[in-house]
Amino acid sequence: MGFEYPCEILTFVVSPKHAYFGRPKDGPADEVETLTPDSVEIVADKGIRGDRFFGVKAHTEAAVTFLAIEAWTAAAGNADPVLARRNVVVRGIELDPLRGREFELDTGSGTIRFRGGRPAHPCSWMDTVAGEGGRKALIGRGGLRAQPLTSGTLHLGPATIITDIELDASRAADQVKRAQPL
Repeated sequence: MGFEYPCEILTFVVSPKHAYFGRPKDGPADEVETLTPDSVEIVADKGIRGDRFFGVKAHTEAAVTFLAIEAWTAAAGNADPVLARRNVVVRGIELDPLRGREFELDTGSGTIRFRGGRPAHPCSWMDTVAGEGGRKALIGRGGLRAQPLTSGTLHLGPATIITDIELDASRAADQVKRAQPL
């Protein structure tokens, strides 16, 4: 790969069901279990065991979603990042350059390889759960969808991202204008 960068995994979000469907004015679904575990099991080409997208063929290339806390904070302030319902909330990773590229994450129990896919665009629910204007502020910084290429376990805390391209953590909050994978 070539480049290694320290980063941190802050939160995992795993939910067996969708919480945001229907009209935002009606509010999120009641009693949707949302877990924030200390570790997650990643299964190659399937996603995070126990998550609503696990093994769903239509989501194979987007089975795991990443969100940079810097981008979330720039867009949603102090709102809880769990509201975005992205699976892996990270600090110190510029996500946009990873679209269409393979990268690895290591949290101390071995590396897991991913292929970055399309951006994780915000939906109109963000205006309801993160505050008015949340959706617009998250456009271009809503995260990255990725396909897990290998299996393993990720843990909260310090991590290393390994890539074949240079990343700049100071741009993790930047709004990007391109909408599709590179």
